[in-house]
Amino acid sequence: MIMRREIKHFLYGIAVLLLIVAGTSVAKAQNASDLKLNEILVLNDSNSVDDFGMHTAWIEIFNSAYNTVDMGGCYLTDDLSNPTKYWIPTGDPATKIPSRNYMVFWADNHPTRGIFHLNFDLKNAKTIAIFNADGKTLVDKVDLPSEHKPDITYGRPTNESTEWVHLEKSTPGANNDYTKKKSAGESFVEFDPYGIGMTMIAMFVVFMSLAILFVIYKNMGRFFIRRGAAANKPVQSEVKVSAKHSAEEMSGEVNAAIAMALYLYQSELHDEENTVLTIQKVSRNYSPWSSKIYTLRKSPR
Repeated sequence: MIMRREIKHFLYGIAVLLLIVAGTSVAKAQNASDLKLNEILVLNDSNSVDDFGMHTAWIEIFNSAYNTVDMGGCYLTDDLSNPTKYWIPTGDPATKIPSRNYMVFWADNHPTRGIFHLNFDLKNAKTIAIFNADGKTLVDKVDLPSEHKPDITYGRPTNESTEWVHLEKSTPGANNDYTKKKSAGESFVEFDPYGIGMTMIAMFVVFMSLAILFVIYKNMGRFFIRRGAAANKPVQSEVKVSAKHSAEEMSGEVNAAIAMALYLYQSELHDEENTVLTIQKVSRNYSPWSSKIYTLRKSPR
């Protein structure tokens, strides 16, 4: 009974943990607070073309989270007094931005061309903003400069930068920082040229793993020992109770009969028979197998 209760509590704990993880994942997947305006091109003379082959203004949005974010239901606008100017349709997998990835919207004032074509352009725009699905919560905004150069984008130098500048190269749907970066291995080699830090980290990880395994197996052993003791205790008590009831219910006559049977069994005498086989009588006077003519040999002549 105790073991069943422990197993039930263990299963309940796993179910609650799975619900918490699933709820957290869903909440993160629908969180638009990690979206950022990343790069904007107002005058597109010979820059990138849209899916209709047209040179139009475009807006790039960056997902700074480490999980997928669905933009469906959010709003884009060039007028803060009208935060719900363009509603991004829901239910389309194309509106999901993967982790640390980008999405481009074309500001061509032709929304009938697709969900990535806005119902406004950027000719007279002064501000670009993203609003959450409630139409009130401001996610991100940027104030555009008064002058724009053809095919020169306005954006963040890096994904983590809060400053906006005119970029030397336009990178729609890609990282604005195109300079060569050091790999993690190269950076670590500069920090630890002799490998001392790496050795210490490796030893720490190994010993911590061994300590964790020791604690886990020790607690598991205690758990199974305690469970076995709890499982055997009721059986022993039941045996004692049944023996007690049997002793109380047994009468004197029964005890006397059992004692007499044991005495007779121990003192009973058995006849010992010998192993000599004798034939007292045969069914007929003459029998071929006992005839001497078959057992005696004729004398030689």
